[in-house]
Amino acid sequence: MSSVEHIKGGRSRPSFPWALSSLLSRVLGRATPGAGSPAILALLMLPGLIIVAAFFAIPMALVAMRVADGPDGLATYFVILTNDRYLASLIQTLVMSAGVTVTALVLCGICGLFLVRNRFAGRNVITALLTLPLSFPGTVVGFMVIMLAGRQGVIGSITDALWGEKIVFAYEITGLFVGYLYFSIPRVILAVMASAEKLDPKLEEAARSLGAPTWRVVRDVILPGLMPGLVSSGAICFATAMGAFGTAFTLATDIDVLPMVIYTEFTRNANIAVAAALSIALGAMTWAVLAAVRVFVGNGATSGTGGGA
Repeated sequence: MSSVEHIKGGRSRPSFPWALSSLLSRVLGRATPGAGSPAILALLMLPGLIIVAAFFAIPMALVAMRVADGPDGLATYFVILTNDRYLASLIQTLVMSAGVTVTALVLCGICGLFLVRNRFAGRNVITALLTLPLSFPGTVVGFMVIMLAGRQGVIGSITDALWGEKIVFAYEITGLFVGYLYFSIPRVILAVMASAEKLDPKLEEAARSLGAPTWRVVRDVILPGLMPGLVSSGAICFATAMGAFGTAFTLATDIDVLPMVIYTEFTRNANIAVAAALSIALGAMTWAVLAAVRVFVGNGATSGTGGGA
């Protein structure tokens, strides 16, 4: 009996290709009859649940248990907020990460918009060089900062030749700031360029035809169009700067940023409870910023769409 006769007789069963197509359609977001069955939904959720459990829930639970098992118990969280060194490292990490983020957004906003709006010889080379740090680990970035501003670096050699005194800042918070900015630029500029390519030049022409000065065009037309890319890339930049370790470890082990303090407490002082509490505090702050950004971008996208209509 043919498949047509099976269908007419009401005795047809979903074949394997149909079931596979149904599963793929569900993954891609195109609902088809039967794709919403509990078995298929459970199968689709399984990889995500495994990833969340293996890389987040179970490790975080074990870290939290280390805090509870410590000599101060849950009061360890209060200790890290009252201890001068821990609190100073927390504030310094927040301030530096925010500074890196703002600086990267300003530089990449200007540079990314210029690269999208202009075509010239060497444009692709510049774009490639700006995104090159994506391939470098933190230790390589730290080594490059030392070559730039270390004791035998280029800046020190030039200032020694000019004024007889070397300017060295690679082993301080300033050098760490430069290193973090170096590997943050590629992450930001790619998002900015993607947003800039979607800007409609007709909106800017309309604003200018109505007599708007350049700064008003930038504020009311260009920045709102770039805002989703700026906010999302800024969040990634901030989160990366908050938790980066390799660059700080390469430059100096006594730089008081939170990842280095966690490393020191865990390896040198064997203060596992404090290291665990600092780790949870670092993760909680970063998560809070990312969650706030998701809400902000969602609301901004909705309001922006309504305003444009």
